[in-house]
Amino acid sequence: MHWEWKNCPAPWAGQYTRGSAKPTIVLEAVASHDLWIWHAFFGCPGTLNDINVLDRSPVFDDILQGRAPPVSYYVNGRKYKLAYYLTDGIYPKWATFMPTIKDPPDPKSSLYAAFQEHYRKDVERAFGVLQARFAIVKNPALFWDKEKVGKIMRACIILHNMIVEDERMDTLLSMYLNSSKEEEALHKWIIRSLRIWIQL
Repeated sequence: MHWEWKNCPAPWAGQYTRGSAKPTIVLEAVASHDLWIWHAFFGCPGTLNDINVLDRSPVFDDILQGRAPPVSYYVNGRKYKLAYYLTDGIYPKWATFMPTIKDPPDPKSSLYAAFQEHYRKDVERAFGVLQARFAIVKNPALFWDKEKVGKIMRACIILHNMIVEDERMDTLLSMYLNSSKEEEALHKWIIRSLRIWIQL
């Protein structure tokens, strides 16, 4: 996402200005289907493309340092323990990136491409919701100081995630209240786990 920087200092304007003729600052984010923003990297000049932003990004630092959340899933009977990221075609062909299939040759590939493109839009939805919730992010940044602009963006992302977390708890509680006896134990465990996780 490019956030327009209205009061960008004149000496920096060329570095932050791309085709739109207005200076912007880039926000790189990783979001899940429930709009939770798992990773945010903010501050790159608007002239950089996705590859250059990725090159500067700490998105894989948590994985390399062993601090990433545990992930476990199966594909075609094989267990995987590292996360993957849905991307478009511009990203490098790394094992962690899952691009779409251009011109799928068969129905199975078409189905994969449709689902991949659908779920890849989660981050776009997260950007849209972030901008809808916080007018300060929707409108151009008015501060001169890039550090203050960065703090505003981080605060909005933290507040956004708090709202998503609160909505998640409401959904779980409503599921618990409307569930059958068989599901009750599972919902209690989920709620207890979430409360422990929130306290951490």
